[in-house]
Amino acid sequence: MRLIFIATMAILMVGQALAKDVLSGASLYEDVARYASFGLHRFSSAGDRATADWIAGEMKQAGFEISFQPVVLGRQYVVERASAEAAGISVEATPFWWPPEDKASFHLAAPLARDGDVTGRILLLDLPFDRGAYLGPTHRAAIEEAAARKPAAILLMIGNPADDRFAYNVTQEDAPWPVPVIVVGAASRAVFERALASGAPVTFDVKGHYERDVVGRNVIAEIGAGRGPVIVVSTPMTGWYSCVCERGPGIANFLALARTVAAEKWPAHLVFIATAGHEIGHGGMELFLKHGAPAPKDTLAWIHFGSSNACYAFAEGARTDRPEQERYLVLSKSAVALTDEAFAKVEAKRLVTEKQAVGELRDVHAAGYANFLGMAGRHRTFHTPSDDLAATGPEILEPVARAFVDAARKIVERGNAAFR
Repeated sequence: MRLIFIATMAILMVGQALAKDVLSGASLYEDVARYASFGLHRFSSAGDRATADWIAGEMKQAGFEISFQPVVLGRQYVVERASAEAAGISVEATPFWWPPEDKASFHLAAPLARDGDVTGRILLLDLPFDRGAYLGPTHRAAIEEAAARKPAAILLMIGNPADDRFAYNVTQEDAPWPVPVIVVGAASRAVFERALASGAPVTFDVKGHYERDVVGRNVIAEIGAGRGPVIVVSTPMTGWYSCVCERGPGIANFLALARTVAAEKWPAHLVFIATAGHEIGHGGMELFLKHGAPAPKDTLAWIHFGSSNACYAFAEGARTDRPEQERYLVLSKSAVALTDEAFAKVEAKRLVTEKQAVGELRDVHAAGYANFLGMAGRHRTFHTPSDDLAATGPEILEPVARAFVDAARKIVERGNAAFR
């Protein structure tokens, strides 16, 4: 009997050791680096496909049943190249979604203008930094007002701490702009201000194309079917550029929780869903909620890994060793006590949701799921091409992953009593 007890304890200790290893900062950072290695993560890109294959492979290796859910979105614009040049200086540019259908590719050289009659010219426009992630009525009104002045195109700079090319999330229903809107980073402002002052032409060179009924994939991984109410765990996979710290930490947390659940053989039914199409309408999450998600009445809890949950803060232009303060625990009122307990060592503002959540948790809340918690935020290089591995590190990844695992474990152990 004693030998059986010792053997049982040894098995448990091995499981705990494995769980502890996958929650180490080093292990989490390896997953972020692997995500970063796939490059551009825009919906239906090669990086999107590689990410889905990688996540599915990791989940299968952990012991989950895997399925792919096709996500078909009505349109996607694919950029092959885009630049803006003035006085022999060329900078990278990004067409602002959605460009006019007949200007998916175009070449234009015209004087730059800000005031007065801008007919046939390129209009220089600024949108101030507003800490938002989604294209809203104020942005749209500013661009439509500018387009009504009949420029040939608009050169747009969107305020952000990195002074880089920022992109707002859009929807499939948004109408194309009346004229091309080309985004450059404010780091190149001096180039274009000189062109404006001298009257030198600015040249746009854009090659791209539209695709219709574009197919991506959600990754669905399930374990413990039939073991009571379901716990759903979600994270987006896609975004505008490399999305390294925007998406990487959430995906690393997602995989770490999955590996812990499987290694420790949690007595629970869990469904993990990695969604596609976040930046152009939340298409993957919308599809999963309609076709594939367990009903709210059958769901004990929903855990979501959103944007920028473990990124370094900056002070006076220099990176610090502290996590970014602009991150939020987004949770249902029922999850407040649980979250306060599990996340006691994680610095994050609390956003208790009664009417509307944020990001993809907004869709989860609207669908009627009563108990949910997640984390989302923004960081210095959020939604820009500058988002890279330097934005995160092992020491700030680990506390977040451990807190989420602690919260999930308490939900499994306590059941409905975890929510008050």
